[in-house]
Formats: sequence, C-alpha cells, structure tokens
Amino acid sequence: MTTNFCASVRQQLQALSTAGGSHKDQAEKYRVILENILSNSHSTIAEPLKIFIEAIVNENVSLVISRQILTDISSQLTQLPDDVSKSISHFILDKVQPRVISFEEQVASIRQHLAAIYEREQNWKDAANVLVGIPLETGQKQYSVDYKLETYMKIARLYLEDDDPVQAEAYINRASLLQAESKDEQLQIYYKVCYARVLDYRRKFIEAAQRYNELSYRSIIHEDERMTALRNALICTVLASAGQQRSRMLATLFKDERCQQLPAYSILEKMYLDRIIRRSELEEFESLLQPHQEAHTVDGSTILDRAVIEHNLLSASKLYNNIAFEELGALLEIAPAKAERIASQMISEGRMNGYIDQIDSILHFETREVLPAWDKQIQSLCYQVNQIIEKISNTEPQWIQRAMDNQMIH
Repeated sequence: MTTNFCASVRQQLQALSTAGGSHKDQAEKYRVILENILSNSHSTIAEPLKIFIEAIVNENVSLVISRQILTDISSQLTQLPDDVSKSISHFILDKVQPRVISFEEQVASIRQHLAAIYEREQNWKDAANVLVGIPLETGQKQYSVDYKLETYMKIARLYLEDDDPVQAEAYINRASLLQAESKDEQLQIYYKVCYARVLDYRRKFIEAAQRYNELSYRSIIHEDERMTALRNALICTVLASAGQQRSRMLATLFKDERCQQLPAYSILEKMYLDRIIRRSELEEFESLLQPHQEAHTVDGSTILDRAVIEHNLLSASKLYNNIAFEELGALLEIAPAKAERIASQMISEGRMNGYIDQIDSILHFETREVLPAWDKQIQSLCYQVNQIIEKISNTEPQWIQRAMDNQMIH
C-alpha cells in the first residue's frame, strides 16, 4: 500500500509542478496533498512525506509557496511520534542545506523542535549542537534579542548537562552581551540562574556564590527557589579558596538570618568564626554536594577537603605564632609535606601572611594588622555572648525578664 501511495503522491506532485495558477491556488493544492499524507497512520507517512518535502523545496517551486508549506510541515512535526518527527526533521535540514539562507525561519523552528526531542531523550550534546546550527548572528533574518538570549542560554544549559562547562561558558558569555537589552524579567532571572550554574561548574565558586546570593533576594522568584539559591551560595562559599573575597562572602551569609534554616549552617558558623573544622564534621555537608562539586584536585584531594584544609590553615594562623609541619599535619589531618605545600601556595598567592623555615620545618605566621584582628575577636566574643543570652532566654524566660526590668530601673 505504501508503494502505491508513494507513486500516487509523486504523480500528484508532478502534475502540480506543470500546472499554472496563482501562488495562493498552488499553495492550497500542495496543502491538500500534505493533509492527505498526514491523514495516514504515523507508521506509514515517513516515505510519502519525504517525497513531498523533496518536491516543495525544489528550485522549480516558488519560494513563496515553499516557505508557506515548509512552515505548515514544521508546525505538524510536534504531532508526530518522536522517532518519525526526528527522521523527517533531519531529512528537511539535509534537503534545504544548499538553500538554507532562503529558509532561515523554518530551519530555526525545526532545529528548536529537534533539540526538544533530543532533550527528552537526555541526549544533551546533540540537542546543543542542533541549536548551535541556528545562525543567530550571521544569517539574514533579524532575530529578536529575547529569542537570541533564550537560545544561547538553552545551549549553555544543555552543555552543562553534558558536563562540558567550557562550551557552556562560551555561550553564556554570548548571552551576557544581550541580557542588558532584554526587558523580559523572567529571562533576566533565567540568565542569572544559568550564569551562576556555569560559574559553579567551572569551579569559580566565589563568583557563583555572589550570583546565587543576588538571586536569593529577588522577590519575583518563589520562596523555595530563593532558599535553594541561598543554599547554593553557602555551598559555593565553603568550597571557594580561602582568602579575603571568601571572608567577605562568609560575613554576608553569616549575617543573613535565613542561613540559620539551612543544613550547612554549622560549617558556615565555624568558618566565619575561624574555628578548626574536623573531617568528621563534614559528613552532613558532603551529602549536599552535586557531582561536579565532588571532583578531585591535582593533588588528589576533593574540592571540599582542599577548601577546609585552607580554612584550617588560616584558623591556625590566628592561634599560633609558628608551628612545626609535623604538628600542623596532625592538626589539619594530612601529611606534613602536603601541609607545607598548601601553606607555601597560600603564602605565594598572598592569601596568608607568613614564611617557611625549611631547615627547621617550621611555618611562621606573620603578625597581621592589629586593629582588624582585634575587631574580629570582639565581634566573635559578642556573638558568643548573644548565643548564651539566647539559650538562657529559651530555658529561663522569667529570669531574663526580671534581669531586664532591674536593668531598666538602674
């Protein structure tokens, strides 16, 4: 039956190609043939539809008609089963390639549809590559800023899903050039989320934390998503390399009362107060990490291990004037040689003040500016006093009330 039907379609198309009439009349006749093909069962329409497509994109058919009919076909693709739709989409893209400039709008629509199929199949790379084929900047068609912005972000997200953060960053950077021109607030939020994720995957944790933290204040976002953004900001801050930037971000998050609701708050608290963190205290925090955040660094440590070791080194610099690497290794729960290597790197990068006496295997911490250190200690003491008062208030509210009344009298 399919063979006979295909022969019939060929005959009708042949007759139509030599028939006269206006563009409107011809377009209607092509539509009748198309509807006839699509009325058959989905399992049998692939071959006759390909014959039809090959005929209408032929140079002998007016572009006005070809574009109209190809637009009709692309809108029908969503009604077909994914396997048939995918096959037809690839066939169209292949056939129009020599004249792709003439069919830019239709090709863009088909590529968006094809990418959606690959995404449903979790074939992230092919989905991204199909969208990359849309000539957003080089084609003749003028695409809107919002369309280009959304497409670039979609490509970036798909590359992230495929664990290719380098390509993702390339496309989010293209989106960056457009986002200021967009007036769509939802797209602006989508861009910020996508950009934060790219930075996160690229292990630019402190920049990612700043972006996530900004998102956590946007009222247009649902409360649950704002808390997720805040949690991501906290996680990225903990994973970031120790230094002044991270110290500022720790202070910002620690002063945000919402962070007290988060499961990782205890680690944030210890880091902000410069307390040594033990390996055994990290189990709960590790359960919050995403796969890309569990990667290993060059020396074999996990990203988290490295961040905590650097934090503990800075904490030790506030407790000791100097320390032998043997003792430092025991304090940090790592080999002395590794402790020396990390300390050396932090000093050379200006993230820690000190110098190494390699003959005696001792790390000397240089005295920092007294006033900032003194301020930090006072801040820490005030925080601990507040914590004690809170605990007394919870257990003995009446006693606290009496004490406050007496204070007011005196």
